[in-house]
Amino acid sequence: MGSVPVGRKKRADATGGPQTFRSPTAVIIWWVWLLFAAANLIDLAVQGRDHLSLVAAAILVLATAVAYVTAQRPRIVADSSGVTVVNPLRDHHVGWARVTKVDLADLLRVHCRGEPGQDREKIIYAWAVHYSRRRKLATETRVRRQAARASSGRPSLGTTFGLGSGYGSGRPDFGNPLGAEASSSAEADAERIVRVLSEYATAARAEEVWAEGTVEIAGARSEVEPAGDAAADSRMAGWLEPLTSTWDRKALLALIIPALILLVVALV
Repeated sequence: MGSVPVGRKKRADATGGPQTFRSPTAVIIWWVWLLFAAANLIDLAVQGRDHLSLVAAAILVLATAVAYVTAQRPRIVADSSGVTVVNPLRDHHVGWARVTKVDLADLLRVHCRGEPGQDREKIIYAWAVHYSRRRKLATETRVRRQAARASSGRPSLGTTFGLGSGYGSGRPDFGNPLGAEASSSAEADAERIVRVLSEYATAARAEEVWAEGTVEIAGARSEVEPAGDAAADSRMAGWLEPLTSTWDRKALLALIIPALILLVVALV
């Protein structure tokens, strides 16, 4: 009765630690802006001696705070117990067994059930993963047209004029879908993240059903045989954690303090 199913054991061993998902573009934007702001602040500190320079420095600090909360902070952290969605100002955490669905709209969405007796489903929007259905549809349509053109035997523009693939300049051929695939890499990454999170949630729900059945069978038998082990009970408690949403104090202070500084500097 205290044994762990094979699938459950493999999943526990394969976890290996939390996985973090975030936008590479947002990280690049953050570091580029940080270098830009630092260079300008140094220049203002060296050359600026008037009130206008002080106001400009305060604006740069406030803009850096905005870049921090909107580009650096957002991420999704998946561990063995649940998923944490870190948004610009709020953090959301929910156990895997309470996640009913993960899908994509303009942002990645995590659907989760409420407490027992509450029929209303709650949705968490993750700022870390953006998704453009229009761009995805346009890419798929372009790929289908290119595949149909290739199957019909119609030569590409470069081949027609004897220029070869990519016009002999190292550029990709217009008939090659590789360019289309590259343009939809962000959407492909978003879909991959959805698959990973959905697998976590599906496995946890299946293990919850298995554990409930094990407890029922154990209750029908004698009390001499234990119903489960402490590690399994601990994991189950993590999977069943309800949705908790909290304001991040550091993110709030990162915005409020520079805003107050700018206000004071502007009014003085």
